[in-house]
Amino acid sequence: MNSAPRTVLPALAALAALLAACDGGPDTSSGAARERGPIKVVTSRLQMQNLVDEIEALGTARANESVEIKPRVASLVTRIAFEEGQLVEQGDLLVELENSEIRAGLAVAEAALSESRSIYNRSRSLISSQAISAANLEQLKAAMQVNEAQVEAAKARLANTMLRAPFRGHVGLRRVSPGGFVDTSTVITTLDDTDIIKLDFTMPEIFLAVVSEGMKIVAHSLVYPEREFTGLVESIDTRLDPVARSVQVRAVMPNPNALLKPGMFLTVDLQRDRGAVLVAPEEAIVPERGQQFVFRVDDGKVVMQEVTLGRRVPGLVEIVSGVAAGDQIVTEGTHKLRDGSDVDVIERQAASEAPAGPSR
Repeated sequence: MNSAPRTVLPALAALAALLAACDGGPDTSSGAARERGPIKVVTSRLQMQNLVDEIEALGTARANESVEIKPRVASLVTRIAFEEGQLVEQGDLLVELENSEIRAGLAVAEAALSESRSIYNRSRSLISSQAISAANLEQLKAAMQVNEAQVEAAKARLANTMLRAPFRGHVGLRRVSPGGFVDTSTVITTLDDTDIIKLDFTMPEIFLAVVSEGMKIVAHSLVYPEREFTGLVESIDTRLDPVARSVQVRAVMPNPNALLKPGMFLTVDLQRDRGAVLVAPEEAIVPERGQQFVFRVDDGKVVMQEVTLGRRVPGLVEIVSGVAAGDQIVTEGTHKLRDGSDVDVIERQAASEAPAGPSR
């Protein structure tokens, strides 16, 4: 009968102790926080610093003038008048095609012209004596003019069998042999003017305001790693690529030793001086939900300040808006901070202490 009360009393005592602890016990967590005090952080003073944007573009070397030598008529090759790799002058004969029939046609046309011219000249002396009418004289003149045109046409056909260099340059490999049949699609050889090399490359549109005609460029080739090839920007395309947001640029550079060949790849170094901009250490930037923040120190507390970033250099990032030069921001210990946290600055460093290199 008395065993039940003895069991209930200890349980009630335990419950009462638990309630007392919840209602009136000490707040250990807040006490720990008070004992911990301000959060120790490292800060940096924002400063203005000169930045230089650098970009490395890949370009393709092209000949100043380049052409494939093709015949304008179908015929047999009777003579090849060049050596592979030879330097030829404008107008030099390269290839002669079989033209005996065309020469014969030219001779016939010249004979007809000579006869019609003689008849016209004799008849013109008779017009004063009215031995021939003016109408007949006009017919003779027209016949003579037709023969003159036929002679010119025959000369043009003969010229088409003589393939000549359209400009000064080096002849490429020969692709035909004497006696071979060629037509208008046959490439006999190539001709390149490589005394000057054109270098075509693309660059981002942000450099469009920097690059101008006459600007000096420096190019490098993997074939000659120790050499620098200098040139000048000759022209800039009038249109941008709407997908890549880039513009085509053409530079020209001398090539006196013929080291550069058409089709070679070269890297081009471009620079853009951005002047003085506000920079901060990269470790001070706190990304959150697609936005960028810094912790600015103000009277022993931090303010979580949203910023707009610009271009980057190794160790530094440009800040376009959100903070100003001279502001003190946290660079180490940001993971422990919240907006309004108390801080204890134990060290200060200048943002410019990080080395400034080319921006990306």
